[in-house]
Amino acid sequence: MNDYPSEERCVGAWSSPAAPEPILAELVPQPVVVPRRGPRSTFWRFLPLFLFPATCLSTFFVGWLTFETAFQGFIYSASLMTILLCHEMGHYVQARRYWVPATLPYFLPVPIPPIGTMGAVIAMRPGVGDRKAIFDIGITGPLAGLVPTLIFAVVGLRHSVPMVPTSEATHIGFPLLMQALASLASPPVPEGMGLDMHPMAFAAWVGLLITSLNLIPIGQLDGGHVLYALLRKKAHRVASMFLMATTGAVVFLALVYRYPIWIMMILLLLMMGPKHPPTADDSVPLGPTRVVLGWLTLAFVLVGFTPMPFAM
Repeated sequence: MNDYPSEERCVGAWSSPAAPEPILAELVPQPVVVPRRGPRSTFWRFLPLFLFPATCLSTFFVGWLTFETAFQGFIYSASLMTILLCHEMGHYVQARRYWVPATLPYFLPVPIPPIGTMGAVIAMRPGVGDRKAIFDIGITGPLAGLVPTLIFAVVGLRHSVPMVPTSEATHIGFPLLMQALASLASPPVPEGMGLDMHPMAFAAWVGLLITSLNLIPIGQLDGGHVLYALLRKKAHRVASMFLMATTGAVVFLALVYRYPIWIMMILLLLMMGPKHPPTADDSVPLGPTRVVLGWLTLAFVLVGFTPMPFAM
């Protein structure tokens, strides 16, 4: 006698109402594994919380050395850090608004005169935001930083006084915008005399310099974001020509005027490269308001930048 059931019996057994129904593997929810933060990711996560107070201390120290009193050093540090914080939070808030992953600002302390900092940077994940998002993220930082910069410039220039230039004083060059504000806000300066700048005015001058440098239309600087949003892939050719012209100008200043202060800056730009990565959607229209605002913001470099900020 065969102990195995017949074919009909086997089929009937599997077709019984009590038999389990097959389950598709794709419908079974899989557990989500969240990777633990390693020591490296934790370090970069908390580094901004250390760099911000370190930059506050470095700018305070440099301001104290420059203006010779702790109170004036505090005014300089508070004014400059307000400008930098507004600038970087403009980027950060817009990045959060468009759901673009971005880090907190990394402030860069430099505890030596004449400025005390190299500004701040924010790292964003490329290729996430669309054309409009990259435009808003790139342009909001400089515009947000300009608001306290102009306020501090007017207030600081009003409290600046004429002085007889000395060899120990730091001689700085005024950009066109600072010259215009000084003619309106500062007291009259007799011929042959200079202007003893208030710490708040000097912080505004530094803010103008840093804003202008960030608006250079190259790579992933603020100006590079704005330029790519305006021209898309055509921005690569414009940025490359601008980088070549800027490099030539830096070499000219270094060889002819013995002014090598920008060599490190141009090396960083060459390492960064002129190209900007594509956005998640380059076809998103900007609208006429953003286009006009973008070109006006890029043109700010002409009035906010001075090629020879410090006398050698």
